[in-house]
Amino acid sequence: MPAVFLKDRALIRVSGADAESFLQNLITTDVVSLAADEARPGALLTPQGKILFDFMIMREDAGFLIETDESQRDALQKRLSMYKLRAAVDIAPAGEGVSIIWDQPVDGGWKDSRFLKAGIALTRKPGNEGSDDPILYDSLRAANGVVVAGQDYPLQDAFPHDVLMDLNGGLSFKKGCYVGQEVVSRMQHRGTARRRVVTVTADGTLPAPGSELTAAGKPVGTLGSVSGRVGLAIVRIDRAGEAMAAGTPILAGETPVTLALPAWSGLTFPASADEASA
Repeated sequence: MPAVFLKDRALIRVSGADAESFLQNLITTDVVSLAADEARPGALLTPQGKILFDFMIMREDAGFLIETDESQRDALQKRLSMYKLRAAVDIAPAGEGVSIIWDQPVDGGWKDSRFLKAGIALTRKPGNEGSDDPILYDSLRAANGVVVAGQDYPLQDAFPHDVLMDLNGGLSFKKGCYVGQEVVSRMQHRGTARRRVVTVTADGTLPAPGSELTAAGKPVGTLGSVSGRVGLAIVRIDRAGEAMAAGTPILAGETPVTLALPAWSGLTFPASADEASA
């Protein structure tokens, strides 16, 4: 059964008497309701509401583990420490490497809530288990609309809505204020989210990540992770929906592609600008 070791993931431990309240008032995730066996996505935002760091967060006996890309770990740890002030919180590295295991029973670890939305029981746990080739995991992500920063979008370029955090458990609208909360709440209440994650499929091999998606020569989005003929992109669904309704081909570079919103999201492509603003 599939098991993949992601050697480029790193962990930060946030512990201490104030760990829960510290994170609850800082990041997008509702950590108070976080179950003991659950891994949820989350982000630390800029004041303008864009994703400064993305991660998974899990509860443990001593507090919380934050899993992020290894390239983000030191900067994220430093940024968290900036907000610490007098809170009774310890923030420290907690190792490198995370195993991803699905379609089989697993002892320990945390179930990834993003994949549970798609009906897939996928466990994340520290340590080295399985292959170190991420292609199986990347294929699974592409098929289910699960993106990661650096591969599918650049940090400080996307809002949480763009990467489906409003739908996958990574963004709370019920807890109190946190950094960037006013902006994302306004997007939610006004329904102004236009960029969304889609699965991109071609009859043959897709072009390289970073290739532009266009319709009638106009930009729609940018290709992210690619696994053969399937990939991920964040696109303007209003522009893509209008092109699809008109029968206008959508291209990744010069390659015709089909776009699909993740079935679990419940989202649909608007067929016109009027529908997009409804």
